Amino acid sequence: MKKLKVVTLGGGSTYTPELIDGFIRRYSELPVTEYWLVDVEAGREKLEIVGQLAQRMVAKAGIPMTVHLTTDRRKALQDADFVTTQIRVGQLAARIQDEKIPLHYGVLGQETTGPGGFMKAQRTIPVLLDICKEMESLCPDAWMINFTNPAGIVTEAIARHSPIKSLGICSGANSMMMDIARAYDVDREAIYARVMGLNHLIFADRITLHGKVITADFIEKLAQGVGANTLKNVPDIGLPAEFIRSLGFYPLSYLKYFWLNRETVAHELAELEQGGTRGERSLAIEQSLLDIYRDPTLCEKPEALSERGGAYYSDTACSIISAIYNDKKEIHVVNTLNRGATPDLPDDAVIETNAVIDKQGAQPLAYGRLPTRIRGLIQSVKAFEELTVDAAISGDRHTALQALAAHPLVPSVAIAENILNDYLAANRDFLPQYRMD
Repeated sequence: MKKLKVVTLGGGSTYTPELIDGFIRRYSELPVTEYWLVDVEAGREKLEIVGQLAQRMVAKAGIPMTVHLTTDRRKALQDADFVTTQIRVGQLAARIQDEKIPLHYGVLGQETTGPGGFMKAQRTIPVLLDICKEMESLCPDAWMINFTNPAGIVTEAIARHSPIKSLGICSGANSMMMDIARAYDVDREAIYARVMGLNHLIFADRITLHGKVITADFIEKLAQGVGANTLKNVPDIGLPAEFIRSLGFYPLSYLKYFWLNRETVAHELAELEQGGTRGERSLAIEQSLLDIYRDPTLCEKPEALSERGGAYYSDTACSIISAIYNDKKEIHVVNTLNRGATPDLPDDAVIETNAVIDKQGAQPLAYGRLPTRIRGLIQSVKAFEELTVDAAISGDRHTALQALAAHPLVPSVAIAENILNDYLAANRDFLPQYRMD
């Protein structure tokens, strides 16, 4: 088999041991011999700490993989086969601002849903497109596997504005299927769920166990409080049983932000008063993890990493990379172009859905019309996403205002304008595309 070179941008992330663990376990089918961890100069210390743990993990595994640490992105990208991205422009400090500013106006402050997702996309999309330009000259045949949030929005920006082959990945759908498997005390492989929607806005409308349809049975379990999605970064507030039964689908936990908006905002405001936003808690968890990673005797992924969120990260990413490399024609849930999967969204819009993954990439499985009870929400959020991409590319304030005003969780144009003003002022150093007169 061809030896592989894989590059992870944002290599100093505390998530990286998840990826290393995934590549180690799959070495027989995914022979990564060169693994490059790349970060910016401001993240050098984290890169060294995380990278040294990665090197110890590989040494313990006894596989012929060399882990390189660098801040020279171009050097790392040369002749790469796969490039994974998990970057955070502005680091966690910027995320904390993204969360706090909307909460000041009584609007959801969340990393990827609502205004927070808009702002993260404004900082991130220009950087990712610069990376794509470098890939065009240094590794034009490489696949970009994007885990950077907001995954659906940035994947759409890449699909629209770069020829680089790319897929967006999120562990949310895999988490949902793991929760279903736990509800029936079976292995994850026994479960299949048909997924429709957008990143962090997905629904499973057909669930099978060993090929037998169990959708109605699982929905009843869900209504009774069994098998609920347990993402660590979403408030543990249950949807009403009658609503779950009337919906008839299994929604990702992020849908609570739309259907329980008052409750989730109140929850976030209370947490802000008591101990800070999720971003501030993530920063504390990150520091704790880095302290653990510094232990020179540690040579495996620590259990404490599960507290950071992103469960099943390595399984999601590594299994999809293996499916491409080995031309497996496996079905995975990814962010990819619609291409007729549903007539209710543009063919060139990025959706999150089941797709056959092979060496050509993703071929989404058609599911037809979106059910009426979720169609309007998905279409309105997609309009917000399209405007968000346009704003990030153009740096046009009017487009940015329209994007925020279009989001279902922003209650008024006046509030949208206030949030935009505060965001632009707070992110001046990360928005070269905007004119800051």
